[in-house]
Amino acid sequence: MARIHLALLPLLVGLSASFAPANPDSGFAARWEAIKEETTPEQLYRLLYDLPKGGDLHTHFDGSFIPELLYRAATDPERNGGAEFFTRTKILNCDPQPLPLVYYININRATLEGLPACVQEEFEPLADLSPEQQARWASSLKLDLAGEGRDEFFERHWTRLGQINTIDMKLTLLVENMQLFGAEGVRYLEYQLTPFGITDADGHPAPPDAVADRIRERLRQPDALATGVTVRLQAASLRFTPDAEDRVRRNYAFVDRHRDLYVGVNLVGREDNQKGYPLRFLNVFREMRRQYSGIGISLHAGEADDRDAAIHDSLLLGATRIGHGLNLIRDPDTLLLMRNGPYLVEINLISNRLLDYTPDLSLHPFPEYLRLGVPVCLNTDDRGMWDSTMTDEYYSAVTTFGLTWPEIVQLGEDSLAYSFAEDAVKTRLIEDYRRRVDDFEDRYLSDDSLKRLEHIKPVAFGYAERTWGFDFKPF
Repeated sequence: MARIHLALLPLLVGLSASFAPANPDSGFAARWEAIKEETTPEQLYRLLYDLPKGGDLHTHFDGSFIPELLYRAATDPERNGGAEFFTRTKILNCDPQPLPLVYYININRATLEGLPACVQEEFEPLADLSPEQQARWASSLKLDLAGEGRDEFFERHWTRLGQINTIDMKLTLLVENMQLFGAEGVRYLEYQLTPFGITDADGHPAPPDAVADRIRERLRQPDALATGVTVRLQAASLRFTPDAEDRVRRNYAFVDRHRDLYVGVNLVGREDNQKGYPLRFLNVFREMRRQYSGIGISLHAGEADDRDAAIHDSLLLGATRIGHGLNLIRDPDTLLLMRNGPYLVEINLISNRLLDYTPDLSLHPFPEYLRLGVPVCLNTDDRGMWDSTMTDEYYSAVTTFGLTWPEIVQLGEDSLAYSFAEDAVKTRLIEDYRRRVDDFEDRYLSDDSLKRLEHIKPVAFGYAERTWGFDFKPF
């Protein structure tokens, strides 16, 4: 196979940040170029579904669940811990109106019973929705309609999720996602999952340390282990809230108590809200470094329309990974700083397209970073809300930018090498990834090997159908 980054092992034990370039002389590299020419779009998608992938380093836990699967769990008492949810199906212009005025906002029974009578009439039991209503409910949590964009996503999607936030729901959907990711070759998930604000089935706050214990317990169950997927978590802070600095302190303390499960901290939230600018947090991150060692920092930065210093300033806060990083291309000094160094940009192609940061993917700076030597990897961001998969990210990258085989292998390996997982786990994941790449090359090296693709059954969702016309049935 194409052996890449042969100097990675020193990095894994924290001794070096040097990297060796991908080897362009792989025996499979020429075969890959022929495959791109020979396959139909559907065959190429099947092949990329079968492709070994590394990890997803940039994925928001609550935005990662396919809405149809979310609905199934939310309406099954055996899987949601006995909770009962209600959703708004009509607006009656009630006064007073204590809830955000959007359709399909979801609440629990305790909240419903505390609402004025008029507002209660706006809601129906989630389990009682007709098939047509179920489809509209699912659509309300996706960017699947013309004209939807940032405001729909940032201001309404998360509002609609509402109180479908119970620990039992999260544990059920966690393993379902592990199964789906594992089936398409992903072996590591580094979810952004803040343990504060999670509730039990009755809507009572769940103690954060107890949440961590429940997650550990669930990950030890046979069905979770059978996925072959390793999970680690980040604690994220909403960057523009008045108490954001205190949330950073709280998250650091929590991660320090649960280092076997939680490996990093993050700042999230739309960057066009200037209250969350990176240098606001300079003092608190310095304060945290005086108290804690070895906690990873990955920060959202450079996801804005205008040129700014957000990525440079995020590196000053201590980040070694940058989420999105679109504006890096407009900051030449920081771009050069990040070449061949200890920094990685977490690329989210579909997210950037659907939120109109790069509506024309052919203009995305991803290939410039990749081919200039800035480490990058592909990620799904909020795949439930995009209705997409990791395979969709790879298919977008391959068909738009003509990725070579060494580049594809490098993306997967970097997604593991720059993870915040423990050194021993990281080494195991990289060794496993290399073995799986070897096996993939062996399977598809011969000229007649594409016949195998007839037996590959991708699981794909609405994005693949709407964008490329693929009709792979997901459910």
